[in-house]
Amino acid sequence: MRIGIYGGSFNPVHNGHIHLAESAAEELSLDRVYLVPSRISPHRSSDEYASGEDRMAMLRLACKGHERLFPCDYELKNDRKSYTVYTIEEFRRLFPDDELFLLVGSDMLMCFDEWKRFEDILKEAALAVVSRNDGDREQLEKKAEKLRKFGKIYICSAQPVEVSSTEIRKKIEKNENFSCYLDENVVQYISLRKIYPN
Repeated sequence: MRIGIYGGSFNPVHNGHIHLAESAAEELSLDRVYLVPSRISPHRSSDEYASGEDRMAMLRLACKGHERLFPCDYELKNDRKSYTVYTIEEFRRLFPDDELFLLVGSDMLMCFDEWKRFEDILKEAALAVVSRNDGDREQLEKKAEKLRKFGKIYICSAQPVEVSSTEIRKKIEKNENFSCYLDENVVQYISLRKIYPN
C-alpha cells in the first residue's frame, strides 16, 4: 500500500486540509491518508488548542464520505511533544512493507531541515509537498533539490486553497460567518459545543 501521513493541529480542520489530503492522494496514487492531530506542537502554545477529543471528533466528521481519509489519534495519546519523527517511526512499525509519504504544506518544506531528525524522517518516508501559494514552484524545487540527497521529495501541483485555522478562529471570535471554510457538520459541531468562544 501507499500511505500518506498528514500531521497538524487541525484546530479546526478546514476545507483546505481536506483538499490538500485528497489532492495528494490523487496525484501520488495513495491508498490511504491518515490525518494526525498533534497533542503538543513543538512550535505553539497548547493554550490556543481545542481539546484533542474535539479535534478528533471534527476530523471524523470532515473525513466522512472521503473513503481514503482516516483520522488517527496516535499523537494525542502520547504525553511527549509531537515531533514528526516519532510518528513516522510508529507508522513504519505498523506498516513495515508499505510506502510512506509525509504530506506537508510548502511553508513546511522551507524549514524542513530544521526539524528534529529530519534525515531519519526521509529515510522512512518520502516527502510530498503541496503548494499553498501560486507561483512558488521554482523556490520549492530549489529547496527540494538540496534535500533530495537524504530521500525522495515530490512537489504536488494541487490548486492551493487559501484558508487558515487561525483566520477561522478569529472569525468565530468576532462572530463573523465562517461556514464556507468548513464541512457543514464541523460548523454544526463547533456551534453546538461552543469550542471557540466568541
